[in-house]
Amino acid sequence: MPTRVTQGMMHSQMIRSLNRNFERMSGLQEQLTTGRKINRPSDDPVGITYALRYRSELSMNEQYQRNITEATSSVDHLDTVLDQVNDLFKRAKELTVQGISDTSPAEARKAISQEMDGIYRQLVTLGNDQVNGKFIFNGQMTTTSPYDLATAGTIDTDDAGIILPLAPGVEIATNVTGNAVFGTSSDADNLFKIVKQIRDAMDTNDPNTARTAMGLLDQRLNKFLGVRAEVGARANRIELLDNRNQALSDTLNGLSGKTEDADIAETIMNLKRDENVYQASLSTGARIIQPSLVDFLR
Repeated sequence: MPTRVTQGMMHSQMIRSLNRNFERMSGLQEQLTTGRKINRPSDDPVGITYALRYRSELSMNEQYQRNITEATSSVDHLDTVLDQVNDLFKRAKELTVQGISDTSPAEARKAISQEMDGIYRQLVTLGNDQVNGKFIFNGQMTTTSPYDLATAGTIDTDDAGIILPLAPGVEIATNVTGNAVFGTSSDADNLFKIVKQIRDAMDTNDPNTARTAMGLLDQRLNKFLGVRAEVGARANRIELLDNRNQALSDTLNGLSGKTEDADIAETIMNLKRDENVYQASLSTGARIIQPSLVDFLR
């Protein structure tokens, strides 16, 4: 037997249809307002899983990027200071070569001694260099000054590295210690000791002692150049990690956008369509339901 359609059934069906149309239109309006097509987990249970994964990876990547920025700043500053130390190496070598020459009189060696004293003082200043209030050559003891004029060459610095994670499974030291740059207190070629030896030898007109010290100066210079090469290699690796990290961020942002962001043009088009459907359903209902009910619905 055919099912009897009552007036109440028609009313209920129409209200359900109107509510579905209105909810769909309301959802599109929310997407336009927020610019996102996923505003709650129920909007897309599968999509929200990917979205949360992308957000987590982006958050981790942003922390790596902050570490990379810090590492780049530290290593660039370190390289600048080492370049200044290298200039002092060159000048000390030039003065020593002049001083050990048999043609140099005592007065010239006195003048060289005075300039070597200035070089020593500048080396101590560079050994105490700071960035952001932290001493760069004292390992992890960044709040303690590693050198002073009276004891430089007789004390050692902290040898611990300052390690930063720059990518999953990748950690790089952003510092070098004063022991590596200038030598330890037990090293015969400790730079502070050598410069003082040359200074004192020139002051006392003793070219033979200065000549011996010059050999140690060359020995320390070779070690120093090895440190500079290591710092340069770190800088290159950090730059490569920076490029990789930025590319990964772009990829993750793209994937996240495809998963979460609304296509504004498409959303506007769909909203207009659903508005027309809603208006049509209201109009149809007005013709099939008693006017009193339709008036109430309006």
